[in-house]
Amino acid sequence: MKTRRNFLKTASLVGSGAIVDCALPAWSSGQLNRAGAAPNIAGKDGMMVRSVRFLDLEMPPEFAGAWLTPVEHFFVRNHMFEPARGNRSEWKLTIQGEVRKPLTLTLRDLVELEQHSVTNTLECAGNGRAFHSPKVPGIQWQRGGVGNARFTGPRLARLLERAGLKPTGRHVMFRGLDEVPGNVPPFIRSIPVEKASDPDTLIALKMNGARLSAHHGFPARALVPGWIGAASCKWLTEIKVLDQEFEGNFMKPGYRYPNQPVSPGAAVNPDDTHPMTALTVKSMIAGPADGETIRARGPVRIHGAAWAGEADIVKVEVSTDDGGSWNSAELGKEHAHYAWRLWSYSWKPAGRAECVILSRATDSQGRVQPAISPWNPGGYLYNAVDRIKVHVEA
Repeated sequence: MKTRRNFLKTASLVGSGAIVDCALPAWSSGQLNRAGAAPNIAGKDGMMVRSVRFLDLEMPPEFAGAWLTPVEHFFVRNHMFEPARGNRSEWKLTIQGEVRKPLTLTLRDLVELEQHSVTNTLECAGNGRAFHSPKVPGIQWQRGGVGNARFTGPRLARLLERAGLKPTGRHVMFRGLDEVPGNVPPFIRSIPVEKASDPDTLIALKMNGARLSAHHGFPARALVPGWIGAASCKWLTEIKVLDQEFEGNFMKPGYRYPNQPVSPGAAVNPDDTHPMTALTVKSMIAGPADGETIRARGPVRIHGAAWAGEADIVKVEVSTDDGGSWNSAELGKEHAHYAWRLWSYSWKPAGRAECVILSRATDSQGRVQPAISPWNPGGYLYNAVDRIKVHVEA
């Protein structure tokens, strides 16, 4: 019998014709080394470990200076254990539910379909949770639960078309092969059929031109561009068309946002919330580093990235005096819908000082990063202006 522990033994895409062993190390089952310290994670050097039991890795801010985030620097978010082993030839993707012709597809079937690429900024909905006050439970992401990559695979709309989507289909559910511990509810999410049918919503097989790695969902993952990362289910094995939104822990109460403003620390009735969808407007400073000492003898390059989900970044402003004045940054030439926009600003410090540098983005919907991000009990969608402090020496 095939189980969730039966699929990641090999890891090469069909197109190469090769079979490469891809067994995961001991930490994928929540084990630590004898000293109890976080393990050295191959291929993820320099990342900040937020959780070892269910692997969560944060990108240091300085890695946000590249248009495409290298896979080794791309954040990792797992709600449960990563699938331990398996064989790509045994892996199947089923499409069922409110369809006329249920499908069972192999990896080869997906590879042989027309491929489409989307450059997308993927961000965990809890990125920035550590900055909320009062504190909220959950992974204490700071600024690096985000990355920008080019994902490639067949369009989900094409697969739904082949399956014969019924008029009763309202939501499309994704289930992955996450290893579910004990009585923990499985990680299952659904998206409206309209977003599933968008030509940029993919069943992604590649990331930055290479097959998906185990950490990022091999052999296939959903890619729901512009939306919170939780919508893009990894290790995908089942797609089910439903007549309503999926009812489960990771749809309600999880990953929902209050319908009304909430006083910091106040409780919220889950019935007075809505599921989170698109990301909001946000920027981050990649350099200088927070706490860095810089010289006042020449211009200092302040730079970073800004993104806005389904909207486009139209402006980034920088303040070098803690918000007293703002100056427009130069936007990078590389630009794609759903992708972050690099930006930079040349600053000449006046002399020895302690300076607070801020960045603030504006998007095509007119949204501007706020000085203070609205508090919510999930710690979601933190998007206050980014802030660092630097010491300027003469």
